[in-house]
Amino acid sequence: MTTNGGGWTLVASVHENNMNGKCTPGDRWSSQQGNNLNNPIGEGNWANYATFGLPVGATSDDYKNPGYYDITAKDLSLWHVPNDTPLSQWRNSSLLRYRTDNSFFNQEGGNLFQLYKHCIGGGGFIPEGSPRQCGDFAALDWDGYGTHIGWSSTKEITEAAVLLFYR
Repeated sequence: MTTNGGGWTLVASVHENNMNGKCTPGDRWSSQQGNNLNNPIGEGNWANYATFGLPVGATSDDYKNPGYYDITAKDLSLWHVPNDTPLSQWRNSSLLRYRTDNSFFNQEGGNLFQLYKHCIGGGGFIPEGSPRQCGDFAALDWDGYGTHIGWSSTKEITEAAVLLFYR
């Protein structure tokens, strides 16, 4: 609660459990039902009231608590933490940590729930890249898993959970 001005609250995490499984069970932010024309928005968890997971397991499974849609925030912080890292080691193990400091949520509805209701978010059908562009981190392996070439990220970043905090 003291990092970068304090008051940060973990509201969600996105954790890819299987990069080779495109929109398979565990891809709660995109679709657990596959890349499906009949389910174009997937689970819609970016803009719905579903909750799942536990905060202590946020690097081992997707997580979303009511604060995601209930808290009126000013800023957002994201931490990329290796999968399966215990909570006590998140800060020191994080690969990247970045945040806003311009109160941008004031212009975007107060949180990600409001923002994603009106613009972007995970989906369950992306015809341009079917079937490889489906899953919680689909774009991170576009040009190969962990290759860090073209549109692919490093294996280290691909295999990290993204923790979302509000302040």
